[in-house]
Amino acid sequence: MADEHQFIENGLQRSQIDEFFEEELGRAGYGGMDVAKTPMGTQIVLKAEKPGMVIGKGGENIRKVTTALEEKFNLEDPQIDVQEVDEPDLNARIVADRLANALERGWYFRKAGHTTIDRIMESGALGAEIVLSGKVTGARSRVEKFNRGYIKHNGQPAEEVVDHGQATAVMKLGTIGVDVKIIPPGAELPDDFQVHDEMDPEEVVPDAVEANEAEGVEELLEGEPEAAEAAEEGAEAPADDAVEPEPEEEDIEEVIEEEVDAAEDDDVDVPDEAPIEEDLDELEEDVEAEAEELMAEMDSEAQGASEDASGDEPRADDEDDEGGDA
Repeated sequence: MADEHQFIENGLQRSQIDEFFEEELGRAGYGGMDVAKTPMGTQIVLKAEKPGMVIGKGGENIRKVTTALEEKFNLEDPQIDVQEVDEPDLNARIVADRLANALERGWYFRKAGHTTIDRIMESGALGAEIVLSGKVTGARSRVEKFNRGYIKHNGQPAEEVVDHGQATAVMKLGTIGVDVKIIPPGAELPDDFQVHDEMDPEEVVPDAVEANEAEGVEELLEGEPEAAEAAEEGAEAPADDAVEPEPEEEDIEEVIEEEVDAAEDDDVDVPDEAPIEEDLDELEEDVEAEAEELMAEMDSEAQGASEDASGDEPRADDEDDEGGDA
């Protein structure tokens, strides 16, 4: 048989054995099992709330169960070890069976759910979830959830840390599925952390402290010469872009006084006024000459116009006379 088929056969056999124990040992508070095959035979560890009922008077019940395992499942020399559950309220299988029995006895689902989950949290669980699915109050089926604390639903913690149990309550209207998930106290989750107050680092992380002391600060600062030069160049480059600090008031006053003294010491070249006045006189003379020329031109034009007008008047009178003679 191939390895894949062997794995499937082992898983199927395990689930069938689990169902067999649940039917035979339900009244004893069956809380799960662990199966391990050894060279001496098959080792089975049973977890029960009442180990005495599993063993029976004089070991009668346990021998009966052993014989049934050999006949039904072809197990070679099964060896059953019964262990008592320390805290039944933290075992998901036992809690689910209790809740299913309470519903079958007529408990209202909401009261049964809250009472059960409160008992789980009082036992010290980090978180719990109860899911009831089916016809809880009427002909229409629905899902009711009860949550407390912190619960994981996926990933590796959900498979390894969370205790999962299921049961079925048979009611008049139909069956109700009971699903219980519990995170036991002391479970280590990947997102847990601890804060150490007022503790010496040597006690918490001695390796890290020794490594820092062995290297030393001076050795880290020295480093390689090339790396040091590159670091200096990188430090000088942004120095130009760095913002200069604002000078203080006293420094500003000293700078202003120095500038004033320097201005007084320097000789200022003041232009002479005589050349400027000569230039202004020349401009005025030129302007007056241009004005006189314009006035002369205007007078000559006016005289020419008056002469033309006086020459045209007798011609007009002659024309009138000639017209009268005609």
